[in-house]
Amino acid sequence: MCTRVVTLLLLLLVLAGTVALAEEKRWVSSDGTTLKKEASISAEDLGPLPVGTELSVIEPAGRWIKVRTADEKEGWVYAGRLSDAPPAAEVTGEGGLFGETMQQSQINTAKADSARSIRGLSPEVDQYAKQRGTPEIFRKDLDKILGRKVTAKELKAFLREGKIGEFAP
Repeated sequence: MCTRVVTLLLLLLVLAGTVALAEEKRWVSSDGTTLKKEASISAEDLGPLPVGTELSVIEPAGRWIKVRTADEKEGWVYAGRLSDAPPAAEVTGEGGLFGETMQQSQINTAKADSARSIRGLSPEVDQYAKQRGTPEIFRKDLDKILGRKVTAKELKAFLREGKIGEFAP
């Protein structure tokens, strides 16, 4: 009986150690992501990280996360460019107002609001607007705004100028 208890305890310790050794993973979810030498937007780039790249977390440090790549490079990535799960196969980074990947990043957003704005008016909302007498020109203008594509370069300039996200002080 005592041997079984000792064996069970040893097994539990081994399992606990295995769980503790399991690495936390993150995946790159934003086009244009780079591995940085330090936790700063102005730090030296160590190399590009394509969307879907799997990373091992070394040190979660708030807005910046120290990671290791599959080829053992270590560096820092802005947390808003990472997701907790691999991106869907159909994600290309080119869809929607800021790209499909914006909805998958770790930046806290109201998912329903951002999804609504990216896909435009729902049939129900469009029907409501017609019933309320909203002029067609307003609906067309809104569809035009919601259909606007922003390039990665334009988005980066906007974030830099506004000191938003990884460009925040």
